[in-house]
Amino acid sequence: MRRPAAPASLAALSTVFRTFLKCKIHRAVITAADPDYEGSITIDRAICRAAGLLEYEQVDVLDITNTVRFTTYVIYGGTGEFQVNGAAARLVTPGDLIIVLAYCRLAEAEIAGHRARLILMGPKNTIASTQDRAVQPA
Repeated sequence: MRRPAAPASLAALSTVFRTFLKCKIHRAVITAADPDYEGSITIDRAICRAAGLLEYEQVDVLDITNTVRFTTYVIYGGTGEFQVNGAAARLVTPGDLIIVLAYCRLAEAEIAGHRARLILMGPKNTIASTQDRAVQPA
């Protein structure tokens, strides 16, 4: 028995996607850790806006101070706030330096136009500089 031909829409399912850095918040300082709050990382709303992060978006948090890494999601917070909540709060200490990363999946045709947003933090969790970096060919 012959199998029917696959519908044209299935061709789209065979598209290969690659995962790239969407944004990076570099060297923020943990301001608080609350293990009794629902899990997440609370980040200054203005910094989220500059980075292109949305509330409830998945992020990886890399603790420069103690080398711990974990995945969580963003909730918006107040000025200068970087608070880790829930179980992950036991992995950090206020004063730790962290990196927050978010990723995106791109089809081959989208890669050349992609720019990763880098936010370099300054004193008191203020933005020192913002850069957009293109993907460089190998």
